[in-house]
Amino acid sequence: MNCGYRKFDVENWPRREHYEYYTQKLKIEYNMTSRIQVDNLLEFCKTKGYKFYPTLICIVTNVLNSLENFRMFRDKEGNLCVWDYLIPNYTFFHKDDLTFSDCWSEYSPDFDTFYKNITEDMERYKDVKGIKARPGQPGNFYCISCEPWTDFTAYAARATNSEPQFFPVITMGRYVNENGKTTMAVNLLIAHAVSDGYHAAQFFNTLQQAVNDIGK
Repeated sequence: MNCGYRKFDVENWPRREHYEYYTQKLKIEYNMTSRIQVDNLLEFCKTKGYKFYPTLICIVTNVLNSLENFRMFRDKEGNLCVWDYLIPNYTFFHKDDLTFSDCWSEYSPDFDTFYKNITEDMERYKDVKGIKARPGQPGNFYCISCEPWTDFTAYAARATNSEPQFFPVITMGRYVNENGKTTMAVNLLIAHAVSDGYHAAQFFNTLQQAVNDIGK
């Protein structure tokens, strides 16, 4: 399914000066890590028989699709645009040779349909080795992965000698139980041109609320 998009009105954007500054003078990305409480999500998955990772991909994708700044990109002419929606480009691990591959799934606003898309694609491409397990990835993607071996407190990644990427990169760590609460580190990497600290806080706060509300 082809995803539509629209050109963004930069001239009347309160962040116009910030956008121009971070695309012309200081071309940086920033990343922020926050802890998300996942007790309710774990209980939901246990009760309903859902897998944790695909369920979380569904939730994160819905959150990003609700926030315009995280759906921004530049077209071939350099115009700032906004996708109608994002699809997840997620990684999975190969235990036999300790490598990973990434895969993408089509988005649906219906949770059960979206979850089914992801789990069926994971099963279909699980044995395909190399970086790209599924060909034909559309342009309206964001990246999400899980590092379940480490409960990290911070994370940073940056491609050298390249332009900042406008799409979000979400990295999640191992969940841990402390003081009766189960939390998980979630890292957001994004270009400063389209997102400030306020928008990062929007993402984390909306994600926590979505996790709290799952199954209600």
